[in-house]
Amino acid sequence: MATTQTTHISLQSSRVVIAGGTSGVGFAVAQAAALAGAEVTIASSSLRRVQDAVEQLPKGTRGEAVDFTDETRVSAFFERVGAFDHLVYTAGESLFLKTLAELSIEDARKAFDVRYWGAVTTVKHAAPYMRSGGSITLTGGVASSRPLSSWVIPSSLLGAMESLTRALAVELAPLRVNAVKPGVLRTNLWSKLSDADRNDLYETVGNKLLVQRVGEASEVANAYLYLMQQGYSTGQVIVVDGGHMLV
Repeated sequence: MATTQTTHISLQSSRVVIAGGTSGVGFAVAQAAALAGAEVTIASSSLRRVQDAVEQLPKGTRGEAVDFTDETRVSAFFERVGAFDHLVYTAGESLFLKTLAELSIEDARKAFDVRYWGAVTTVKHAAPYMRSGGSITLTGGVASSRPLSSWVIPSSLLGAMESLTRALAVELAPLRVNAVKPGVLRTNLWSKLSDADRNDLYETVGNKLLVQRVGEASEVANAYLYLMQQGYSTGQVIVVDGGHMLV
């Protein structure tokens, strides 16, 4: 008789590391994981943001300042963390929105430093410390499939994250590697826009979506927890976009 394996993984007493857990989606995931009983460690390049986030998150959350573009520091960080169960990567600067004519190639290369190369570096040094049954969840975005004008770099970057997810799932198996692909959310991702332009973006995009609004970080956080807690998805990209891909 075949044995039945448990497919739901409890986060109670598990160890979760969130790269970029000081704001937006990363902060929401940290909050949700901690409330589910996980021991959470967040990391960000800014010590001040880490300290502010830890004060707001459930008691017991830990934080460190880590530059994810510095391989030596990333390696040392995971050596200090030690064995853990789940890695979430949401780190990244505000989106680099320029038309091709306006594009500075040097700046465009830098746009990949944290979001793409930071993710590669982080996974490389995190994987040896991850326990059996653990998971890695990366972050993409709907612009990989539905780019707009001036989205040459973000769309390319987000597409690369999806390919990276699938390649890592194959290479690191049986460790599970997935990604979440959010639509437009009310987060600091749009911090480089003026208040008026940001609100106009939320209203314009929200009115076009099937749910008639843009999303909240807390809603998308549920997708990350889902991917941590069930053991049969790997190499998958979960879309949470309010119907953006359909309209």
